[in-house]
Amino acid sequence: MGLLKYTARRLLFLVFLVIGVSLVVFFISHSVPSDPVLANLSQRNIDNQEMVEAFKSKWGLDKPLHTQYFIYVGNLVKGDMGNSIRTQRPVMEDLKKYFPATLELAIFSIIIAIFFGMLFGIISAIKRNSATDQVIRGISVLGVSVPSFWLGLMVLLVFYVKLGIAPGPGRISPYMMPPVAVTNFYVIDALLAGNWSLAWDALQHLFLPGLVLGSFTMGLITRTTRSSLLEVMSMDFIRTARAKGLTEKMIIMQHALGNALIPVVTVIGIGFGNLLGGMVLVETIFAWPGIGQYAYKAAGNLDFPAIIGVSILISINYVVINLIVDILYGILDPRVRYK
Repeated sequence: MGLLKYTARRLLFLVFLVIGVSLVVFFISHSVPSDPVLANLSQRNIDNQEMVEAFKSKWGLDKPLHTQYFIYVGNLVKGDMGNSIRTQRPVMEDLKKYFPATLELAIFSIIIAIFFGMLFGIISAIKRNSATDQVIRGISVLGVSVPSFWLGLMVLLVFYVKLGIAPGPGRISPYMMPPVAVTNFYVIDALLAGNWSLAWDALQHLFLPGLVLGSFTMGLITRTTRSSLLEVMSMDFIRTARAKGLTEKMIIMQHALGNALIPVVTVIGIGFGNLLGGMVLVETIFAWPGIGQYAYKAAGNLDFPAIIGVSILISINYVVINLIVDILYGILDPRVRYK
């Protein structure tokens, strides 16, 4: 019952968060010393005063700023984020179109980060201060230090241009047609359609951007797993387990790892949230039609409804991910209680 109350309270908080985020982003975006009229109309139309007035009237730019905001919030309560100035479509439809691409890539990236991060972290803790430990720690430092845009360009140059063993930018090859949209995850939709070649092609296109995006989070997970596991391995109950004659593998897998996972889960949650909200450069390099590309183009055109819509979506992502992480705390540690 405590978990249900806690979850309901956090979801109620989400409503106030959305309004708060919309307020901050709305006034910051409208404070930019640029004119959406100049960003969206041609020079010929700008010189036509009637066209300028019609554009302002259509998008509500001729009203006072506070009036524009209250109109936006009123529509937001009804589930309407307005229409994008750039695409001329409802922002909600644009988000439904672009967000699955980002989510698919983020899930693939976090899987890579979790698998290799935890594997390297466990090996590094077991082989503490050995040559293997030093190599793994060096890899983790590189993972968190190398800029993603540089790494993205390098892996494209090496694996696509030079070696030709990886596909180029995009979600699928240019000669293939996208699958029928069911989930808007190309791999899953291709599998549902029974198109195995398309599913394999879409999966291959995930590899390079997924590796680039996952490298930073993998480095953090490796370091956190190592330090947390070493801390747990020095505790009394681990010494007791050793005294009972348990093997090192049993001690780590059955006793130490579970107690070391809480800080690791925290890092994973933060990393996944960052992946969902901070892919602009990597999506640009790999021509990935996701939410990062959409946000970048919206900012370039001063597309206020789209900018606010993306900001709200990212904030909701963080709240939901943090809620899931908090629930996992209770699963991993029975001492955690929800009130």
